[in-house]
Amino acid sequence: MKTTPETDAYSGTLHDVVTTEVKPHRSGFATFLLVLCAIAFVAAALVRLLGIDGTRYMIATTSLMPYLTVVGLLIGLGALFRRRWAVGLTMTLVGIVLVANVAPRAFPDSRPNGVGQQVRVMTSNLLTGIADAQFIVREVKARGVDILAMQELTPDMVRDLERAGLDQVLPNRVFLDEPGGSGSGIASKFPLTRRDLTPPSTLQQAAAVVDLPGQNIEVVSVHPLPPVVTEGPEAWQRELAGLPSPDSTGAIRVLAGDFNATLDHVGITRLLNKGYVDAADQVGKGLIHTWPSNSGVWPPPVTIDHVLVDSKCPVDTVDVFDVPGSDHRAVVAQFVVPR
Repeated sequence: MKTTPETDAYSGTLHDVVTTEVKPHRSGFATFLLVLCAIAFVAAALVRLLGIDGTRYMIATTSLMPYLTVVGLLIGLGALFRRRWAVGLTMTLVGIVLVANVAPRAFPDSRPNGVGQQVRVMTSNLLTGIADAQFIVREVKARGVDILAMQELTPDMVRDLERAGLDQVLPNRVFLDEPGGSGSGIASKFPLTRRDLTPPSTLQQAAAVVDLPGQNIEVVSVHPLPPVVTEGPEAWQRELAGLPSPDSTGAIRVLAGDFNATLDHVGITRLLNKGYVDAADQVGKGLIHTWPSNSGVWPPPVTIDHVLVDSKCPVDTVDVFDVPGSDHRAVVAQFVVPR
């Protein structure tokens, strides 16, 4: 078949069109968004990893670290898939570092052997005294609770608990009940002696020595002022810093209550570094949320209610459950106080 110069030129043009590599179009706006995500993610990660409290907005962001870790890691992997190498590698590597800090909370730690008195501590924020007192007493009985730490304990709630029969189960008490949300209290199966274990705080934080059959323990019903109040987080920082450290030479200490802080906040990490362990974290339940109890989309559920025990106390079990009328879930931890 003969060709002409015109057909040769046309064939060459078709060849060029077919063999030319079609390069994907890159959206400048998408890249801009990825860069913004990377900057925000790395900044939030640095606040967490460097132990910076900062403003109330930074503190609120830190409380969402488990969510941010997952989202940041997914965006980083997506950026790698789209060949945005710098952004993708940065977010993925930072995400892996955060996963190493967050993921272990979902897995139980090895339990050391311990011989001594088995104790069950329950903590419950009563939401200005409108929680269901009968439900609380039923749970105390059903779960064999030895010590009950309460926050936002009001005089009316005290009467409701008495009518529900709390005195028959936990007859010993140190109550600092007040109207509104500032009250606090401890009820126990064992004898109690009131102690001042914390500096003066905005909200009451009842504390007592519990006279166990073996070694005594000291318990604090923890409730620092929330860090997101308009006055700023200074009171929250000061009150968390004022919580007692473990006493290596004296009684075993237990801090139970509404810390208004997660395991990612520096106030909690300092306590853990001093010799406490988070009971839920020890048994692989450290990511179970405690507030708000109605786990909707907003606000995102977070873990701010804790039972911190001396690291010398092996933790057996932890249960987290809703309390009707309260926006906080209750936490029950069973551990062994060594002889």
